Amino acid sequence: MSNARMSPYLLFTGQATAAMELYRSIFGGTVTSQTFGEFGMVQDPSDADLVMHSQLDGPGGLVLMCADVPASMRNGTEGKAHHPVTLFGDDETQLRGWWDGLAAGGAIQVPLEKAPWGDSFGILQDRFGIEWMVNISPSAPESA
Repeated sequence: MSNARMSPYLLFTGQATAAMELYRSIFGGTVTSQTFGEFGMVQDPSDADLVMHSQLDGPGGLVLMCADVPASMRNGTEGKAHHPVTLFGDDETQLRGWWDGLAAGGAIQVPLEKAPWGDSFGILQDRFGIEWMVNISPSAPESA
């Protein structure tokens, strides 16, 4: 059975931690977060404490993800709705197939390749202008 899922991915400009605490208080569950500084992916020292990735895992399989967008990556998107869709899981064949289908006629913004956190990750905009993020985790080894 495939372990690939889809979730909204909300982007903020410095409010990701506060937003996820609000959503956790409403929906329940557990929030995990990592900063740009924790992954050594800081272009401007003022961005070190911004959230690179946060995930709320709630009851019933609810998953909500978000991040803060550093100033260097905003490209005039301040104040505009910016809610990519993320596809994630460990089924590399399926996720790469979806990536290829979405990329056809679109624009790759970040190639789907090994990321500092160990997964394969990429960002693209499909031909309709929708942004998609794909994260492929290594499959867990099967128990003997």
